Amino acid sequence: MQNMIEVDGIEQRYHVHGTGPVLVAHSGGPGIGWEYLRLPLVEQHHTVVYVEPIGTGESGRLPDPADYVRATYVRFLHAIVEHLGAPRVTVLGHSHGGFVALEYALTHPDRVDGLILHDTSPVTGAEFWQQAVENMTNFVRDNEGKPGVDAIMPAFTANHAELSDAEITEVIRTILPAYFADYWGHEAEFAPMRAQARAWSASSQGQEPAPFDVRGRLGEIAVPTLVAVGAHDFICGPTWGRILAEGIPGATYAEFANSGHMPHIEEPQDFDAAIRKVLA
Repeated sequence: MQNMIEVDGIEQRYHVHGTGPVLVAHSGGPGIGWEYLRLPLVEQHHTVVYVEPIGTGESGRLPDPADYVRATYVRFLHAIVEHLGAPRVTVLGHSHGGFVALEYALTHPDRVDGLILHDTSPVTGAEFWQQAVENMTNFVRDNEGKPGVDAIMPAFTANHAELSDAEITEVIRTILPAYFADYWGHEAEFAPMRAQARAWSASSQGQEPAPFDVRGRLGEIAVPTLVAVGAHDFICGPTWGRILAEGIPGATYAEFANSGHMPHIEEPQDFDAAIRKVLA
């Protein structure tokens, strides 16, 4: 079910599926359509509220593209939580959505009763991106000869801020195989998601005031937390997941041996079981 609220005159869409306690899910990118994050198994035991981030899909667009920053996403996320009326909610953030979820939990600790950090990191910067490029280079080398693999690195390193919506969507579809542990071995299963993936360019033009680094504040998080990481995730892999799990008191670390950046798609039963265990 699609819903809409207005925040400062800008439409914020969200989608509600399932039944049970409220879990708010924030997708990644920034600028990626929310649909890839559907969690059918989780919807069997939680009411999952999927944020359609501003600047994507049918949600509104900011007047200044430079304002697509974490603080803005946190503000719009909080507006949804307030609108839902639930005293406290579980927040799930995937990839860049995990940055938003972390900042939300630190900014509004009284509204969060659980946290699922899904293939994300507490820090970005030079080391983070260097490791991502090295991992992507190794992925391309190891999959030489696979259909479309030669186009992945040029698409990954392109200046995405200068692309149109159609062009950034094509980039995302081009590089998506790298986000799976074994895309070509399961192409029949994953290809429909790849074909339906959508992205919007404006959201990649935000100008953050400072690099993202909340490592020094992880100890402030005092709710049940799951850190879920695909063992083959080239961008937000175990290096960063372990930092999260070690820094958050009592956090549960779950590493998915047969997944890349998408354990909820690659190993959905195990992913759901990990969520159930932590939120029980």
